[in-house]
Amino acid sequence: MTEPPRGTEPLVEQLAGDVGYCIRGGRLLERVRTAHQEIEVWDTPRFGRLFRIDGCAMTSERDEFHYHENLAHVAAVPHPAPTRALIIGGGDGGSAEELLKHPTMERIVLVELDAGVIDVARRHLQAVHLGALDDPRVELRIGDGLEYVAGCQGTGTSFDLIVLDLTDPVGASRPLYDEPFFRGCKALLADGGALSLHLGSAHFQRAQVRSIVHRLRAVFALVRPYFLYVPLYGSLWGFAVASNTLDPALLTPDTIDSRIVARGIGRLQHYNGAVHCAQFALPNNLRASLA
Repeated sequence: MTEPPRGTEPLVEQLAGDVGYCIRGGRLLERVRTAHQEIEVWDTPRFGRLFRIDGCAMTSERDEFHYHENLAHVAAVPHPAPTRALIIGGGDGGSAEELLKHPTMERIVLVELDAGVIDVARRHLQAVHLGALDDPRVELRIGDGLEYVAGCQGTGTSFDLIVLDLTDPVGASRPLYDEPFFRGCKALLADGGALSLHLGSAHFQRAQVRSIVHRLRAVFALVRPYFLYVPLYGSLWGFAVASNTLDPALLTPDTIDSRIVARGIGRLQHYNGAVHCAQFALPNNLRASLA
């Protein structure tokens, strides 16, 4: 492999067609073109190692906890004892690393479309996955998440948690935000199980966030959107938990904190009981938009 060129241009993170921000001082560590996409890893002063796909920031080693902790634990901690999880996407290993903190977790199936993402993560993103990609409880599948979920229908396969750790709903990811796929995921959830996913920017992608929430509500009895600021994404960012029976908004801060202690979940930099509950409190404009 030849030495990668040093990057001198600022990295532009596009928030909308007319809005964005730039990251200066980065050094390109690796750029790979796979059959699916262009993958880059940069070393930056602000975020440390920064992982991008097709020019869009996915995660960074200093910032990832805002995203991964809340994508995983807002559903996992309210679940009484999660043992089996399915991650669609998530090839950087951050979601798997968070789910493995639950002592009852026995098996995680991680379905990543692009083997190049996992290869790059193993070389450059150890601070994100902390070895989770090679944990014996994690089963890696290279393939299309849509096909994997379809292939599990009627086989008796079930999961306590399904985490959609995807790129934005464009290109290959687009069908994974539609009602048919959500219905396929719902069919794989065990009793009391839940699906979690990210929705996009509350301000810059308002129509997208609203549309995904409405599609989830057409499939699941309970849909709880929640929002937090993710520095790397430059915006208040939307997530949701969807289930037929599990309602994460009903738990109190003390209950969440007690479960974190009882399960021995450590290394949490963002998530706690107060944060869990506060994230479901929506400002009036978001309430109106998501009604």
